Amino acid sequence: MSAADPFRPSALEEPATHTGGGGPSDHIRDGGFGGDEHRNQEPDLPNYGDRLRRCRLGLGLGMISIVILFVTLTGAYVIRRANGSDPAQNMNDWRPIVVPPLVWINTLLLLLSSFTLEKARRNLLQRALLAPLSDIPGIKPEPQRSLPWLTITLILGNGFLIGQALAWTALRDRGVFLVSNPSSSFFYLLTGTHAVHLGVGMLALLYAALTHLFSRRLELKCLVVDVTSWYWHFMGLLWIYILALLHFAR
Repeated sequence: MSAADPFRPSALEEPATHTGGGGPSDHIRDGGFGGDEHRNQEPDLPNYGDRLRRCRLGLGLGMISIVILFVTLTGAYVIRRANGSDPAQNMNDWRPIVVPPLVWINTLLLLLSSFTLEKARRNLLQRALLAPLSDIPGIKPEPQRSLPWLTITLILGNGFLIGQALAWTALRDRGVFLVSNPSSSFFYLLTGTHAVHLGVGMLALLYAALTHLFSRRLELKCLVVDVTSWYWHFMGLLWIYILALLHFAR
């Protein structure tokens, strides 16, 4: 591939096959700084496509374990709900709880954070594809727009977690505690487990933001944001699933 075809999508995964002006893979691999010299010093490093596939594979395995966890919790939830009533004794210890309205605001914050993180990922991809053109006289390099989107995502993610804590406080003020009844126990368990896993995503977002501030390697920035965005979107879908479960299986 030549530098005359900088917009080819597969350029992110294909190494350059010539010694002239490098393609996007050169800039992504080396952050646009000293490509040939850097490759001579580290000839055994895998290219961007290989590293991205490995990271996505590891992330996929981690997400499978999370899915198994929540499938197990779902099974326990459904079985406990079905066994909550005893017609012989006219008893039912399963008392459905009313989800605090703040939870719906938190949901909106989480969905918005997925949008802003996707904006950051797409901006980085665009920078990577247009990086070879920055060496042409008269053409300005693509500006750094991903960091503000990452910052907004961090703020929205923090807002979601704070909102969840406020929602739990609102339930406690209404006398709904972890041990009040099986329904409330599962509500705290499901939403709390999700919050813990989302906290892991917050750490990944923080690392991505710090990478943007202190690293000059465009490849590393693309890699971190891409993997983080997959995990974050997965957390958003998981939260929608939890809300649907709590609403339709009360």
